[in-house]
Amino acid sequence: MSQTPEYGGPISRFITHHYRHFNAAALVDAAKGYKAHLDANGKMMVCLAGAMSTAELGLSLAEMIRQDKVHLISCTGANLEEDVFNLVAHDYYERVPHYRQLSAQDEQSLLERHMNRVTDTCIPEGEAMRRMESAMLEVWTKADQAGQRFFPHEFFYQVLLSGKYREFYQIDPKNSWMLAAAEKNLPIIVPGWEDATLGNMYAAAVIRGDIKNVHTVRTGIEYMTWLADFYTRTSAQNSIGMFQIGGGIAGDFPICVVPMLHQDLQREHVPLWGYFAQISDSTTSYGSYSGAVPNEKITWGKLGVETPKFIVESDATIVAPLIFAYVLGW
Repeated sequence: MSQTPEYGGPISRFITHHYRHFNAAALVDAAKGYKAHLDANGKMMVCLAGAMSTAELGLSLAEMIRQDKVHLISCTGANLEEDVFNLVAHDYYERVPHYRQLSAQDEQSLLERHMNRVTDTCIPEGEAMRRMESAMLEVWTKADQAGQRFFPHEFFYQVLLSGKYREFYQIDPKNSWMLAAAEKNLPIIVPGWEDATLGNMYAAAVIRGDIKNVHTVRTGIEYMTWLADFYTRTSAQNSIGMFQIGGGIAGDFPICVVPMLHQDLQREHVPLWGYFAQISDSTTSYGSYSGAVPNEKITWGKLGVETPKFIVESDATIVAPLIFAYVLGW
C-alpha cells in the first residue's frame, strides 16, 4: 500500500495524482490493495456481473489474465458467452447512443431486425447467437453421445481451442478475455448458467431430443463442490482475494464457499478471503445485498475484521479498466 505516484505508466501516474478523494480515492485504494495482495503472493478471483463482456472489458481483462493477475473467474452465463459473441460478430453490432430516447416502437423495430439491445449496444442474433449455438450444439451432442460431461466454460474452451471459428474473428483476438482464459486453461465458475442465451438454447436442445442426458452440461452444485476443493487447496498456500464487478450471483455464489467450508464442513482452519473489493452502482439500502457494505459480510463469516475491504460506488465500465491498468503498471 506504499506505492508512490511515480509507480507505473501514464495511466497509473494520472490516477494516483488526480484521484485523491471520495470514489476516486476509493478506486486508487482498491487498485493499490489489489497489487499489494498479488505482491504478497496472493491469488485473485475476479467476478463479472452485468454486461462487462459486451462493454468489451476484454480490452484490459485479457492482458490481466495473460500476465497472471487473475487466477480464477466467476461470471454470469451472459458474460461467458458475450465475449465470444463479440469475438465472432463485432462488425455486425450496432451502437445506439440515443438509447434513452427509444420508444417502445423503436424497441419493437430492433426486435424485428433481431438486434438484442444491451444499453447502448445491440447484439446481432444471427451472426452472434445463432452462430455460436451451432458451434456449441456440435460439442454438446458429441459429449452427450460419448457419455461425457463438462462444465459450461469447458465447452467454450473446446470451441475456441479447436480453431474452427478463427476465420470468423472480427476483433483482435488479444482483446478477447475468453480466448486468453482458454489458452491458459483458467478456472472459471459460472453459477446460474441456465438463464443465459446459450443456457436457454441448451434447454431447447434437451426438449427437442438433440441431447439425451440433461446432465451433459455440469451443474452449479458441481461448480460449488469444485470451488470448495480449489479454495481449500489453494488457500493453504496462498491468500485468495475477491475482486467483484457489480452485484448478483457472480459474486454472491463464490463468496459463500468460505462459510460453507467453516460451518457445514467444519474446516475451521481454512482462511477467510484475504482481500475484497466491489465496484457497484447499487446504493446501500434495506435488504440490498449488492448495496451492502463489506463489513456486513463479517457477520456471515465471509470476511474478517482485518481483511482489506474496498467499495467503489461508480460505473464499472469506467472503474475496472483503470484499476486493471494500475495493476498492470500501465
